[in-house]
Amino acid sequence: METKEYVATGRRKESSANVRLREGTGKIIINERPLEQYFGREFYIKEIKMPLKITSTDKNYDIIAKAKGGGTTGQAEAIRLAIARALVLANPKFRTTLKKAGLLSRDPRVVERKKYGQPKARKRFQFSKR
Repeated sequence: METKEYVATGRRKESSANVRLREGTGKIIINERPLEQYFGREFYIKEIKMPLKITSTDKNYDIIAKAKGGGTTGQAEAIRLAIARALVLANPKFRTTLKKAGLLSRDPRVVERKKYGQPKARKRFQFSKR
């Protein structure tokens, strides 16, 4: 008997993540490394496991994720979105729970571009009247 696999994509800032969700024991592997080894901080680990905790499926699925681009925060949140989307594919009943928690919406905020004649996007050089 072949186990069903659910594939989903998540994006945040400059990061994107592809997640494969399959029935298993709760292993999470990111870029061929265990979750705890890839993300050292507890904050990121909690962030990624949030959709699984909310739906009480943290021991039911194995997750294999590929994350690229951006930094650690962007990658962690991209993986979180992809896991939430894959869980909805696996069981449509999870949709209301995950939507209420705000885990199914992509965060559209990105870094604002730097403008010419300024040191940063909004910061100005000091104004001198004389």
